[in-house]
Amino acid sequence: MYDVKGKWALITGAARGIGYLTALFMARKGCNLILHSRDLAHTEKVLGEVKGLGVQAFAVAADLNDPEAVRRMLSRIDEMNVAVDIVLNNAGLQIAYRTDYLSTPVSDYEISFRVNTIAPAMICYHFLPGMIQRGSGRILNTTSGIALDVCQAGYSASKAALDKITIDLGSKVQGTDVLINLTDPGWCRTDLGGPQAPNAPESAIPGIVVGVFINDKKSGRYLGAQHFAGMSLEDAVRKAEAEFDSPYGA
Repeated sequence: MYDVKGKWALITGAARGIGYLTALFMARKGCNLILHSRDLAHTEKVLGEVKGLGVQAFAVAADLNDPEAVRRMLSRIDEMNVAVDIVLNNAGLQIAYRTDYLSTPVSDYEISFRVNTIAPAMICYHFLPGMIQRGSGRILNTTSGIALDVCQAGYSASKAALDKITIDLGSKVQGTDVLINLTDPGWCRTDLGGPQAPNAPESAIPGIVVGVFINDKKSGRYLGAQHFAGMSLEDAVRKAEAEFDSPYGA
């Protein structure tokens, strides 16, 4: 497995839900963390908890709906003078559920694409060159399994675009120790998923991070977390490497 101990990971949307659970999981594995939220006050709790687990950690803030704020956040991370070896683009926004879907406003697409597509792409482009130069790194972009639901068109389209970006980028590092893959927590009872979702947030662990720990030089995979629910990390990694292949062919 890929060894994360002592490495640095950026987790977006780390203050709550899946991002919060991911931060705790990675800290327990000895990974140092840069924790993002929209407001530094939001990450105070998780920042204290992960430091209590013995790792180094910083918090950064940015509204992912504002590309300039994303740029400022990335500059702030650069000033920390640490090598970011792992990126977990967890943060996402489901702007609205439009029952009258033929009246979906343009703003649904504009906001969804800025938060769910453009911001993660900016983050990937920023950290990928360093990973390639060092010859090692992991990027996991969080997607969604929503399909055939025109009431969430902005959200689903923005995630489909992120899928495309991820798979295309993955083709450029395939066969190296820089891995870029997709992860999907499934429909969980988070602020985004709502109280009617069938899965507890905890069910996404360890599947939501299994793409960090795989070590077979394959990218572009879709790793649905619910396929690994209840498994140990070691078993989840074995399953991911054996059953989830890259889309690029031989």
